[in-house]
Amino acid sequence: MSMGRARDVRGVRGVRVDGPAGASAALRPRLLGRSTVNVVVAVSVLYTLLPVLWLVLAATKGSDALFSSDLLSFRDFALFSNVRALFATDGGLYGRWYVNSLLYAVLGAALGALISVACGYAFDKYRFRHKEKLFGLVLAAVMVPQTVLALPLYLMASGTGVVNTFWAVFVPVLFNPFGVYLGRIFSQGYVPDEVLEAARVDGAGELATYAKVSLRMLVPGVVTIFLFQLTGIWNNFFLPLVMLSDQHLYPVSLGLFTWNSQASVTPDYYPVVITGSLLAVLPLIVAFALLQRFWRSGLTAGAVK
Repeated sequence: MSMGRARDVRGVRGVRVDGPAGASAALRPRLLGRSTVNVVVAVSVLYTLLPVLWLVLAATKGSDALFSSDLLSFRDFALFSNVRALFATDGGLYGRWYVNSLLYAVLGAALGALISVACGYAFDKYRFRHKEKLFGLVLAAVMVPQTVLALPLYLMASGTGVVNTFWAVFVPVLFNPFGVYLGRIFSQGYVPDEVLEAARVDGAGELATYAKVSLRMLVPGVVTIFLFQLTGIWNNFFLPLVMLSDQHLYPVSLGLFTWNSQASVTPDYYPVVITGSLLAVLPLIVAFALLQRFWRSGLTAGAVK
């Protein structure tokens, strides 16, 4: 009797449920997983876009509407007057700060990306003594916060007499350990050794091989590192704060910080600071929009052999 029941139980357990009920039971975990992912993505997007939306709306308000409950309304549109006030405040310092930031960030990121790619290429394609140990030092430098390096950099700049000059901020941003690491990864993924051997057989020197063959293959890597560098330098705050005392050399980030400090005494600075913050985001948006094709291809470097 017990053996018959066991067989019946095993038979029942082994039966596969077909039909609409079975299909819905199989789809339920999948739909639940997709719904969870969609909710997490939606919350993340909302968390990211809400400050930007507030910044856009606040930049269209005057000082009176900014501290009232009419922030979400479209009355008292004052964006153009805020922009005019922004470029007229303190003798047009904001325009000078903007140009400084473009020089620090765009020129510094371009040169820094080329330097990082060249260093990473050398670590990947050439053999020299203590190569892996030196690369280990580069990886260790990635973990060092930039704020820790501000004081040693200031002492070095003071010793060379370049404190409170353009070079005190520009030269340190040219060298990025993380960019060197990415440069080696891109070199491994984009530049085959067979291509270099063929160029050498054809009589090309090392510099010509790098400039005419390897660098063209590494364009997605250069653009990717450039975008990383551009974002980091544009948002750089502590190094200019330590190095600079002349307001005419300030980048946008440090200049807006000084105006924001004065806004607690003079509230008229608040619309100016908000409008300046909105305009300060535009170069990064334009750079990512124009270079996103290289950015997407660069992110997959080395993923597929």
